[in-house]
Amino acid sequence: MEIKELHGVSNVQFCELKELMKQLSSSCEFNEQQLQQVIDSKDCHLYVLLNNDVIVGCATLCLFFSPTGAKASIEDVVVDEKYRGQHLGKKLLEHVIHEARQFSPIKLQLTSRPTRVAANKLYQSLGFEKRETNCYKLDL
Repeated sequence: MEIKELHGVSNVQFCELKELMKQLSSSCEFNEQQLQQVIDSKDCHLYVLLNNDVIVGCATLCLFFSPTGAKASIEDVVVDEKYRGQHLGKKLLEHVIHEARQFSPIKLQLTSRPTRVAANKLYQSLGFEKRETNCYKLDL
């Protein structure tokens, strides 16, 4: 298994990522234009977990800045269901955290639905603290 940042994408890789996004969320609308925006952004870093050049997992590190300091968010963490239970999510997140350290000092955050029990245990084992806060969204 290898982890690398994706800087370009083939049609096959797009299909592999699209399948992963379906596993992450059945309501995910994922298209090539959105993927290209992520790849082209200097503030987004899409890391993929490869098994013999097949994408079997991914996570995105998104950087942003506010008056209270530099922040980063880990988004869209998913490992293909056929590869789960092999500690690959941990390996992927450790890599993303390592990459995020180059932007220190930074507050690194992520969100996860409570129903994703294994993922939430993983995040806490990596040192993420559960925050008691309300999370809101507004689709525009």
